[in-house]
Parts: sequence; C-alpha cells; structure tokens
Amino acid sequence: MQSAPNRDLVAAAALSAVAGLAHLGCIAFGAPWYRFFGAGERMARMAEAGHWYPTALTSAIAVVLFTWALYALSGAGVIRRLPLAKLALGLITAIYIGRGVGFVAIMPAFPGNSLTFWLVSSGICLAIGLLHLAGLRQVWARL
Repeated sequence: MQSAPNRDLVAAAALSAVAGLAHLGCIAFGAPWYRFFGAGERMARMAEAGHWYPTALTSAIAVVLFTWALYALSGAGVIRRLPLAKLALGLITAIYIGRGVGFVAIMPAFPGNSLTFWLVSSGICLAIGLLHLAGLRQVWARL
C-alpha cells in the first residue's frame, strides 16, 4: 500500500498555487491589485498604461510558482514523480528560505516596493520554505 501524501509538501504546494493565483489576479485586475500587494507605484502605473512589462514579469512569476506547486505535489506523492524532483525541491526550498531571510539584500534593487510588501512577502516565503524543508526531510530518501 502506498503511503499517505506528505502533508507539509501538500500545504507548500497549496500556498505556492495561491501565490500564483494572486499574481494572475494582478494581471486580471490591474493597478489596484499591484498596489494592494505592494508591487510599487511604478508597476501599477505601467499596468494602467497597458505596458507589457508588468504582465510579462507577473506571468513569469506565476508560471514559476505553479511549477513549484507541481514539484511539491510530486514530492508529496500526490502526482507522479517529476524529473529531477530531488534537485528541484532542494532548490525550491533554498530559494524560498533565501528569499524569506535575505530580503534586505535585494530591497535596493526594487525601490518602489513598500516595507509592508517586503515584510509580508518575506514572511510568506519563509513559511513556505520551512514547509518545503519539513516535507523534504521526510521524503528525501524516497525521491
């Protein structure tokens, strides 16, 4: 009998998917959503002007987040094993945790983002990264 899905990785997948949906919401609902999520006035104004950049960047981030959700589901045993699952999940975990704790280092590159954006998004990234880490430790041997 196959073991039950790993709850930590399922939760991490769900959170990555919700983050991906929030990014799609920014594309669909435009400047007010960019402002609400703290992406900066410059991004909001570009979205209002119909500039391609906010849509392209936000779409790319959404694709990455949905891909990461699939890898977490794969590691959890919910869907079939995806290629390079062990490597991918290790990198995803490191990126989430790194983004969660290292945000101060990247803040200067995005001066339009609010402090609230940095604190909230970094806390979310750290939480998702820690869920990945907990789940990955449990399934590492079978990946």
